[in-house]
Amino acid sequence: MDLALLETFSTIAREGSFSRAGRALGRTQPAVSLALKRLEAELGVMLVDRSSKSVMLTDAGRVVLEHAERFDGLDQELRTALTELLDLRTGRLLIGANESAALYLLAHIENYRRQYPGVKVETRRSLSSRIPEQVLRGSLEMGAISYDPGEEKLAVRNIYTDALAFVVSPKHRFADRGRVSITDLGMETFIAHNVVSPYRDKVIEAFRKHRVQLNMGIEMPTIETIRKLVQRNLGVAFLPRMCVHEEIAAGQLREVKVGELKLERKIRLVYPAQRRLSHAAQAFLDVVEAETAA
Repeated sequence: MDLALLETFSTIAREGSFSRAGRALGRTQPAVSLALKRLEAELGVMLVDRSSKSVMLTDAGRVVLEHAERFDGLDQELRTALTELLDLRTGRLLIGANESAALYLLAHIENYRRQYPGVKVETRRSLSSRIPEQVLRGSLEMGAISYDPGEEKLAVRNIYTDALAFVVSPKHRFADRGRVSITDLGMETFIAHNVVSPYRDKVIEAFRKHRVQLNMGIEMPTIETIRKLVQRNLGVAFLPRMCVHEEIAAGQLREVKVGELKLERKIRLVYPAQRRLSHAAQAFLDVVEAETAA
Protein backbone atom coordinates (compact mmCIF):
# COMPACT_ATOMS: atom_id res chain seq x y z
CA MET A 1 0.00 0.00 0.00
CA ASP A 2 1.19 3.50 -0.86
CA LEU A 3 1.55 5.28 2.51
CA ALA A 4 1.33 8.65 0.73
CA LEU A 5 -2.29 7.82 -0.12
CA LEU A 6 -2.99 7.09 3.54
CA GLU A 7 -1.40 10.42 4.50
CA THR A 8 -3.63 12.24 2.00
CA PHE A 9 -6.74 10.49 3.34
CA SER A 10 -5.78 11.30 6.96
CA THR A 11 -5.28 14.95 6.02
CA ILE A 12 -8.70 15.10 4.32
CA ALA A 13 -10.32 13.66 7.45
CA ARG A 14 -8.39 15.98 9.77
CA GLU A 15 -8.99 19.17 7.75
CA GLY A 16 -12.61 18.32 6.92
CA SER A 17 -12.23 19.63 3.38
CA PHE A 18 -10.50 18.64 0.12
CA SER A 19 -9.34 22.20 -0.52
CA ARG A 20 -7.87 22.66 2.97
CA ALA A 21 -6.22 19.25 2.73
CA GLY A 22 -4.66 20.34 -0.57
CA ARG A 23 -3.26 23.50 1.03
CA ALA A 24 -1.89 21.52 3.97
CA LEU A 25 -0.17 19.05 1.62
CA GLY A 26 0.90 21.62 -0.96
CA ARG A 27 -1.19 19.92 -3.66
CA THR A 28 -4.15 20.88 -5.81
CA GLN A 29 -7.68 19.85 -4.89
CA PRO A 30 -8.02 17.59 -7.99
CA ALA A 31 -4.79 15.81 -7.00
CA VAL A 32 -6.15 15.22 -3.50
CA SER A 33 -9.44 13.87 -4.91
CA LEU A 34 -7.56 11.57 -7.28
CA ALA A 35 -5.39 10.22 -4.44
CA LEU A 36 -8.53 9.40 -2.43
CA LYS A 37 -10.07 7.57 -5.42
CA ARG A 38 -6.86 5.57 -5.86
CA LEU A 39 -6.89 4.53 -2.20
CA GLU A 40 -10.59 3.58 -2.38
CA ALA A 41 -9.92 1.53 -5.52
CA GLU A 42 -6.99 -0.23 -3.86
CA LEU A 43 -9.01 -1.08 -0.74
CA GLY A 44 -12.25 -1.79 -2.58
CA VAL A 45 -14.39 0.38 -0.28
CA MET A 46 -15.77 3.91 -0.19
CA LEU A 47 -14.06 5.99 2.50
CA VAL A 48 -15.93 9.30 2.14
CA ASP A 49 -19.68 9.83 1.72
CA ARG A 50 -19.96 11.87 -1.49
CA SER A 51 -23.62 12.73 -0.84
CA SER A 52 -22.70 15.07 2.03
CA LYS A 53 -21.61 18.68 1.46
CA SER A 54 -18.96 18.34 4.17
CA VAL A 55 -16.43 15.54 4.52
CA MET A 56 -18.23 12.63 6.21
CA LEU A 57 -16.37 9.36 6.66
CA THR A 58 -18.11 6.06 5.99
CA ASP A 59 -17.82 3.23 8.50
CA ALA A 60 -14.95 1.86 6.42
CA GLY A 61 -13.39 5.34 6.36
CA ARG A 62 -13.35 5.50 10.16
CA VAL A 63 -11.67 2.10 10.37
CA VAL A 64 -9.04 3.09 7.80
CA LEU A 65 -8.44 6.44 9.57
CA GLU A 66 -7.77 4.65 12.86
CA HIS A 67 -5.15 2.42 11.21
CA ALA A 68 -3.69 5.31 9.21
CA GLU A 69 -3.07 7.20 12.46
CA ARG A 70 -1.28 4.15 13.82
CA PHE A 71 0.95 4.12 10.74
CA ASP A 72 1.63 7.82 11.26
CA GLY A 73 2.56 7.22 14.89
CA LEU A 74 4.99 4.43 13.95
CA ASP A 75 6.48 6.60 11.21
CA GLN A 76 7.07 9.43 13.69
CA GLU A 77 8.65 7.04 16.21
CA LEU A 78 10.98 5.65 13.52
CA ARG A 79 12.04 9.08 12.28
CA THR A 80 12.56 10.40 15.80
CA ALA A 81 14.57 7.34 16.82
CA LEU A 82 16.86 7.59 13.77
CA THR A 83 17.37 11.32 14.28
CA GLU A 84 18.19 10.89 17.93
CA LEU A 85 20.92 8.39 17.05
CA LEU A 86 22.75 11.31 15.46
CA ASP A 87 21.93 14.07 17.93
CA LEU A 88 19.80 13.75 21.06
CA ARG A 89 18.79 17.42 20.85
CA THR A 90 17.26 17.36 17.42
CA GLY A 91 14.09 15.76 16.23
CA ARG A 92 10.41 16.54 16.12
CA LEU A 93 7.79 17.12 18.80
CA LEU A 94 4.12 16.58 17.89
CA ILE A 95 1.50 17.94 20.32
CA GLY A 96 -2.27 17.88 19.88
CA ALA A 97 -4.49 20.73 21.04
CA ASN A 98 -7.75 22.40 20.13
CA GLU A 99 -8.02 26.10 19.29
CA SER A 100 -8.08 27.44 22.85
CA ALA A 101 -5.76 24.90 24.52
CA ALA A 102 -3.02 25.74 22.00
CA LEU A 103 -2.77 29.24 23.50
CA TYR A 104 -1.68 27.81 26.85
CA LEU A 105 1.27 26.10 25.16
CA LEU A 106 2.76 29.24 23.62
CA ALA A 107 4.97 30.29 26.53
CA HIS A 108 6.19 26.73 27.04
CA ILE A 109 6.97 26.32 23.34
CA GLU A 110 8.81 29.65 23.28
CA ASN A 111 11.00 28.61 26.21
CA TYR A 112 11.51 25.14 24.75
CA ARG A 113 12.60 26.49 21.36
CA ARG A 114 15.01 28.83 23.10
CA GLN A 115 16.68 25.85 24.76
CA TYR A 116 16.34 23.34 21.90
CA PRO A 117 16.32 25.30 18.62
CA GLY A 118 17.08 22.18 16.61
CA VAL A 119 13.78 20.48 17.47
CA LYS A 120 10.85 21.10 15.16
CA VAL A 121 7.66 21.67 17.15
CA GLU A 122 4.32 20.93 15.48
CA THR A 123 1.04 21.62 17.27
CA ARG A 124 -1.67 19.71 15.47
CA ARG A 125 -5.22 20.98 15.78
CA SER A 126 -7.38 18.15 17.10
CA LEU A 127 -10.77 17.71 18.71
CA SER A 128 -10.18 17.75 22.45
CA SER A 129 -12.33 14.64 22.90
CA ARG A 130 -10.08 12.64 20.56
CA ILE A 131 -6.68 13.70 21.92
CA PRO A 132 -6.36 11.05 24.68
CA GLU A 133 -7.10 8.28 22.17
CA GLN A 134 -4.60 9.71 19.67
CA VAL A 135 -1.89 9.93 22.34
CA LEU A 136 -2.47 6.32 23.37
CA ARG A 137 -2.44 5.22 19.74
CA GLY A 138 0.85 7.02 19.09
CA SER A 139 -0.29 9.49 16.43
CA LEU A 140 0.40 12.27 18.97
CA GLU A 141 3.22 12.35 21.51
CA MET A 142 1.40 14.66 23.89
CA GLY A 143 -1.83 16.57 24.10
CA ALA A 144 -3.24 19.64 25.85
CA ILE A 145 -6.81 19.27 27.11
CA SER A 146 -9.08 21.04 29.60
CA TYR A 147 -10.56 17.99 31.34
CA ASP A 148 -9.41 14.90 33.22
CA PRO A 149 -9.39 12.03 30.69
CA GLY A 150 -9.84 9.42 33.43
CA GLU A 151 -7.48 7.01 31.66
CA GLU A 152 -4.95 5.10 33.76
CA LYS A 153 -2.67 4.58 30.75
CA LEU A 154 -2.19 8.35 30.48
CA ALA A 155 -0.05 10.53 32.72
CA VAL A 156 -1.68 13.91 33.43
CA ARG A 157 0.07 17.12 34.47
CA ASN A 158 -1.68 20.43 35.19
CA ILE A 159 0.08 23.26 33.33
CA TYR A 160 -2.31 26.21 33.77
CA THR A 161 -5.35 27.23 35.78
CA ASP A 162 -7.71 29.59 33.99
CA ALA A 163 -11.40 30.48 34.25
CA LEU A 164 -14.35 31.20 31.99
CA ALA A 165 -14.90 34.93 31.60
CA PHE A 166 -18.27 36.51 30.82
CA VAL A 167 -17.50 39.15 28.17
CA VAL A 168 -19.56 41.88 26.53
CA SER A 169 -19.00 44.70 24.07
CA PRO A 170 -17.98 48.13 25.45
CA LYS A 171 -21.34 49.30 24.06
CA HIS A 172 -23.35 46.69 25.97
CA ARG A 173 -25.67 47.71 28.83
CA PHE A 174 -23.53 45.70 31.26
CA ALA A 175 -20.23 47.22 30.14
CA ASP A 176 -19.92 49.59 33.09
CA ARG A 177 -21.12 47.10 35.67
CA GLY A 178 -18.53 45.14 37.57
CA ARG A 179 -20.91 42.35 38.54
CA VAL A 180 -24.29 40.97 37.54
CA SER A 181 -26.50 38.14 38.72
CA ILE A 182 -27.23 35.12 36.56
CA THR A 183 -30.88 36.19 36.67
CA ASP A 184 -29.89 39.35 34.76
CA LEU A 185 -28.80 37.21 31.79
CA GLY A 186 -32.14 35.69 30.86
CA MET A 187 -32.81 38.25 28.10
CA GLU A 188 -29.31 38.12 26.59
CA THR A 189 -28.34 36.52 23.30
CA PHE A 190 -25.40 34.20 23.89
CA ILE A 191 -22.87 33.43 21.19
CA ALA A 192 -21.93 29.83 21.88
CA HIS A 193 -19.09 27.60 20.75
CA ASN A 194 -20.68 24.72 18.86
CA VAL A 195 -18.10 22.21 20.10
CA VAL A 196 -19.21 19.94 22.91
CA SER A 197 -17.17 20.51 26.07
CA PRO A 198 -17.59 19.96 29.83
CA TYR A 199 -17.58 23.75 30.37
CA ARG A 200 -20.44 24.30 27.95
CA ASP A 201 -22.36 21.65 29.90
CA LYS A 202 -21.53 23.37 33.23
CA VAL A 203 -22.84 26.72 31.98
CA ILE A 204 -26.06 25.09 30.73
CA GLU A 205 -26.48 23.31 34.07
CA ALA A 206 -25.94 26.55 36.04
CA PHE A 207 -28.68 28.33 34.08
CA ARG A 208 -30.99 25.33 34.53
CA LYS A 209 -30.28 25.22 38.27
CA HIS A 210 -31.18 28.90 38.70
CA ARG A 211 -34.16 28.58 36.33
CA VAL A 212 -32.85 31.21 33.97
CA GLN A 213 -33.40 31.00 30.23
CA LEU A 214 -30.18 30.49 28.27
CA ASN A 215 -30.73 31.85 24.77
CA MET A 216 -27.92 30.51 22.57
CA GLY A 217 -29.14 32.43 19.54
CA ILE A 218 -25.84 32.17 17.67
CA GLU A 219 -23.39 29.27 17.55
CA MET A 220 -19.98 29.58 15.91
CA PRO A 221 -17.14 27.12 15.17
CA THR A 222 -14.20 29.14 16.53
CA ILE A 223 -13.42 31.33 19.51
CA GLU A 224 -12.07 33.98 17.14
CA THR A 225 -15.45 34.40 15.43
CA ILE A 226 -17.27 34.48 18.80
CA ARG A 227 -14.90 37.18 20.04
CA LYS A 228 -15.48 39.34 16.96
CA LEU A 229 -19.26 39.04 17.19
CA VAL A 230 -19.20 40.05 20.87
CA GLN A 231 -17.02 43.05 19.98
CA ARG A 232 -19.69 44.05 17.45
CA ASN A 233 -22.32 43.84 20.23
CA LEU A 234 -24.26 41.05 18.54
CA GLY A 235 -24.35 39.04 21.74
CA VAL A 236 -22.46 38.05 24.87
CA ALA A 237 -20.31 35.01 25.62
CA PHE A 238 -18.46 32.90 28.13
CA LEU A 239 -14.88 32.41 26.88
CA PRO A 240 -11.60 31.23 28.43
CA ARG A 241 -9.97 34.30 29.99
CA MET A 242 -6.64 33.47 28.30
CA CYS A 243 -8.36 33.83 24.92
CA VAL A 244 -9.68 37.34 25.61
CA HIS A 245 -7.27 38.94 28.08
CA GLU A 246 -5.59 41.07 25.38
CA GLU A 247 -8.94 42.41 24.13
CA ILE A 248 -10.03 43.16 27.71
CA ALA A 249 -6.76 45.00 28.39
CA ALA A 250 -7.18 47.00 25.16
CA GLY A 251 -10.77 47.96 26.00
CA GLN A 252 -12.20 46.04 23.04
CA LEU A 253 -14.14 43.75 25.39
CA ARG A 254 -15.37 44.12 28.96
CA GLU A 255 -15.35 41.32 31.52
CA VAL A 256 -18.28 41.30 33.92
CA LYS A 257 -18.40 39.01 36.95
CA VAL A 258 -21.41 36.71 37.29
CA GLY A 259 -21.98 36.08 41.00
CA GLU A 260 -23.34 32.53 40.67
CA LEU A 261 -20.80 31.37 38.08
CA LYS A 262 -17.18 30.74 38.99
CA LEU A 263 -15.89 28.14 36.56
CA GLU A 264 -12.23 27.26 36.98
CA ARG A 265 -10.59 25.79 33.88
CA LYS A 266 -7.53 23.58 34.31
CA ILE A 267 -5.33 22.90 31.29
CA ARG A 268 -3.67 19.50 31.41
CA LEU A 269 -0.79 18.01 29.47
CA VAL A 270 -1.37 14.30 28.78
CA TYR A 271 1.20 11.76 27.61
CA PRO A 272 1.66 7.97 27.75
CA ALA A 273 2.25 6.65 31.25
CA GLN A 274 3.63 3.30 30.15
CA ARG A 275 5.52 4.15 26.97
CA ARG A 276 8.93 5.76 26.82
CA LEU A 277 8.82 9.35 25.60
CA SER A 278 11.14 10.49 22.85
CA HIS A 279 14.04 12.65 23.98
CA ALA A 280 12.35 15.67 22.38
CA ALA A 281 9.09 15.00 24.27
CA GLN A 282 10.87 14.31 27.56
CA ALA A 283 12.81 17.57 27.21
CA PHE A 284 9.53 19.46 26.65
CA LEU A 285 8.03 17.83 29.73
CA ASP A 286 11.09 18.89 31.75
CA VAL A 287 10.69 22.48 30.55
CA VAL A 288 6.99 22.50 31.47
CA GLU A 289 7.69 21.04 34.91
CA ALA A 290 10.41 23.62 35.60
CA GLU A 291 8.15 26.52 34.55
CA THR A 292 5.19 25.16 36.52
CA ALA A 293 7.33 24.78 39.64
CA ALA A 294 8.65 28.33 39.24
